[in-house]
Amino acid sequence: MDGTAHPTAWTGTHVLVAGARRTGASVVDVLLELGATVTIADADPEQLASLADRKTALTTDLASLPEGTGLVVTSPGFRPDSPLARAALAAGVEMIGEPELAWRLGHDPAVCPDGPPRWLAVTGTNGKTTTTGMLEAILLAAGEDAVACGNIGLPIVDALRAGHRVLAVELSSFQLEWSPSVAPHAGAVLNVADDHLDWHGSMAAYAAAKARVLRGEIAIAGLDDERAAGLLRDAPAPRRVGFTRGEPSPGEVGLRRDEGLLLDRAFPDEGDRRGTVLATLGDVAPAGPPGEANALAAAALARAHGVPAAAVAAGLRAYAPGAHRGAVVAEANGVRWLDDSKATNPHAAAASLAAHDRVVWLAGGILKGAHVDDLVIAHRGRLAGVVVLGVDRGAILDALARHAPEVPVVDVGAGDDGPMDPDPMGRAAAAAASMARPGDVVLLAPAAASMDMFRDYAARGDAFAAAAQRVAGLPEPASDPGAPA
Repeated sequence: MDGTAHPTAWTGTHVLVAGARRTGASVVDVLLELGATVTIADADPEQLASLADRKTALTTDLASLPEGTGLVVTSPGFRPDSPLARAALAAGVEMIGEPELAWRLGHDPAVCPDGPPRWLAVTGTNGKTTTTGMLEAILLAAGEDAVACGNIGLPIVDALRAGHRVLAVELSSFQLEWSPSVAPHAGAVLNVADDHLDWHGSMAAYAAAKARVLRGEIAIAGLDDERAAGLLRDAPAPRRVGFTRGEPSPGEVGLRRDEGLLLDRAFPDEGDRRGTVLATLGDVAPAGPPGEANALAAAALARAHGVPAAAVAAGLRAYAPGAHRGAVVAEANGVRWLDDSKATNPHAAAASLAAHDRVVWLAGGILKGAHVDDLVIAHRGRLAGVVVLGVDRGAILDALARHAPEVPVVDVGAGDDGPMDPDPMGRAAAAAASMARPGDVVLLAPAAASMDMFRDYAARGDAFAAAAQRVAGLPEPASDPGAPA
């Protein structure tokens, strides 16, 4: 696209774009270039004002459609039972998300004159961003014109406009809910655990949204996760591939652990009857079960695209894990302080806790309908203490009282104690330090979302890192302003 509006199939179509942040702005720009008439809706007048230079109408009304609206493109935050969704349904107007729009635009010669790019898509409760980043690194190592996009930060429509030919697409359950026809060449479900049940309404609906990524040519899923494996068994894709941290059977990607190898028996090179060696465990970072599973999923997706084995190893070696995923942020007096603020649900927190023998655990925030009893039961033996904060901390306190009454617990509160208490994370760190002894890990793995007390998980992690540095008597680290929400 050259930035100039030309007559297209979109010319004159009136589109309501719901959500005026980064992805919404990109949607508006591409639709205007295609000649559509656009109205932008957002509840925040200041956010709307940031897009006032576009030739669009602006509205804070999120319960009705402007006259003549022919399509609604929504941000992922709008639930199917929201007033806007109900208004669209009543008016007979289709409502889709940005990934669905990008999928359709990819088949539009006005946007992609060389034909649609190939989508390699990743979803799951945990590990999406790491897997997508690994996949991008592998594709780049293979010399592909590839980019990571979607829920990882870069809007998919921007990746299209830039002309990339292979897209490593991270997709959330919210995005998939609004993507009725997206069918990536290869799609992977990493795992499925309780999360976002308040949004989807049930575990079945949440899993069904995840399963939408398995509708393309090749469906890939984690066999070590019972729910993901079940989705793979039921997937409509003509080819189904599992990945496992165990020894792979024919048609699978897995580990030959005694030799420390990642092995491909789904897309083996000619003559490799025992499977094609893709990489070594030493090539994988972060180390440990979650990192291994993420690397296997990324490798399976890349091999589904035809990437050579050498590029898998090179890409995994080149990949650097993102911030707030178990990074050490302070170390003093024999105690390590780890920031895994990205552990925003119990499934992720469980993986984080399992990596350590004795932990002072910082937990709490918005649980999104998830339950924590199984998490506490599974890991109570490694808890040296727990510091609880956030709006849904009561559920965690109750689970600890029922299942781990011997573990010391400090309730920091919800961070709403007024101007005399501006630093709940500082109090949390001080409480954690009082319970930790040499050899312990103080771990921020909240098992909950952050937006009750912080802008996003990155801001929560930054606050923890700064507090840890103060408690340890070390210089405070720089913040991470570029992390996605």
